[in-house]
Amino acid sequence: MLFEFDAEQRLWQDTVHKAVLKECPPTLVRAVSDAGADPSPLWRVYADLGWTELTDPADAVELAIVLEELGRATDPTPYLATLTQFGPLAPGVADPDQSGAAVHTGITATPEGDGWVLDGTARHVLDGDRADLLAVVTDAGVFVVPATEATAVRTPAFDPVLHLADVTLAQVRVGESARTAADPERARHIALTGMALTMVGACRRALDLVLDHVRTRHQFDAPIGSFQAVQHKAADMHVALERARALAYFAALTIAEDDPRRRIAASMAKASAGECQSVVFRNAVQLFGAMGHTWENDLQFAIKRAKAGELMLGGATHHRALITDAYLAEAPLAEVVS
Repeated sequence: MLFEFDAEQRLWQDTVHKAVLKECPPTLVRAVSDAGADPSPLWRVYADLGWTELTDPADAVELAIVLEELGRATDPTPYLATLTQFGPLAPGVADPDQSGAAVHTGITATPEGDGWVLDGTARHVLDGDRADLLAVVTDAGVFVVPATEATAVRTPAFDPVLHLADVTLAQVRVGESARTAADPERARHIALTGMALTMVGACRRALDLVLDHVRTRHQFDAPIGSFQAVQHKAADMHVALERARALAYFAALTIAEDDPRRRIAASMAKASAGECQSVVFRNAVQLFGAMGHTWENDLQFAIKRAKAGELMLGGATHHRALITDAYLAEAPLAEVVS
């Protein structure tokens, strides 16, 4: 397993970075947040660039690179939900031109004739209000249904450009052909890794803004970045970010290589990303001072994207507990006692 980008991946990273800088600048994110601008043209750009075709698990690292950059830019499109939540649950069904959302809980499937009846309400579905297709997870399997068959109501979110919705399916009848051959466990690993990478990208953006600020903000005739206390806080942010980033890419590698460690790696990535956003949130706002609390400061978008990611798919505490349980279940008794 290689832990460094090869030449093609470095080229891909540079290409994606430049494309995101051009197509998804902070001015667009602010226009979506403040003026309700339509981000769908940006989604079409991603489709034209081929980014919506990264659905093969073997492309997990290349997808990870895109997700980190989009997290850094506070992407306002349904890319995250489509590629990391819907896509893995709808193998062979996903269309590069269509967006999708995953409905993980709240829906029951009852057999009826040669098909099924889906019924229930799922809360806080990422992009559930603007998806073309829904992958609905039930005890009977995963069903793909057109979003027009559901009722979706957008709910307020901490991140102003993030879409969350309550999705209701009321006695929706589907045929057996709507049931997919998805592996929900693998799909969850991909979803966790994708969320972790998005949070890492958002934390990178926050650190970039902080470093620029402490280099240019002067007190006592010196940049505040020259003060040791400021340097320590910036260093803490950097260390937390590099740790989270390394674990997120390790998780992507385990998915790409179908490594059985991917279950633990995904939880490690999500836990570390959650811990990272906590450090970044605390230090970034403090180093910016009062300006860090203003609407005009773009720091808010990065922090809110990272903080929202912590609240979805289980937080750091939840995933640390899962990792601990897995370790205790596998470790010899003598090793646990020692």
